[in-house]
Amino acid sequence: MAKKRTFELEIANSLHLTDGDWTELNKLKRAFEDGGKTALAKAVEQLGDDPIRYVNVMAAVFPEMIREKLKDSLADAGITADDAHELLQKLETPVIRPKICH
Repeated sequence: MAKKRTFELEIANSLHLTDGDWTELNKLKRAFEDGGKTALAKAVEQLGDDPIRYVNVMAAVFPEMIREKLKDSLADAGITADDAHELLQKLETPVIRPKICH
């Protein structure tokens, strides 16, 4: 009888994960258990078809690596950490539109 592969992803931070992200993490685990490294690589490649989900899932497993890659990508685009922080603050601030009375 063939020994079944086991694969445990060490989740460093699960606070931001959605149900869909957990589904993808389970798909990665099953891919490795059923087909080894080659199947895992293919599953990760398919996950890349959804860039937002890919970043969420990979950030849960490799938070430092993803953080550094994002910083590097922003820097390559000429965006500083302060610029990104300012943009996030603007996006989080609700827009209050004045009521117009006729």
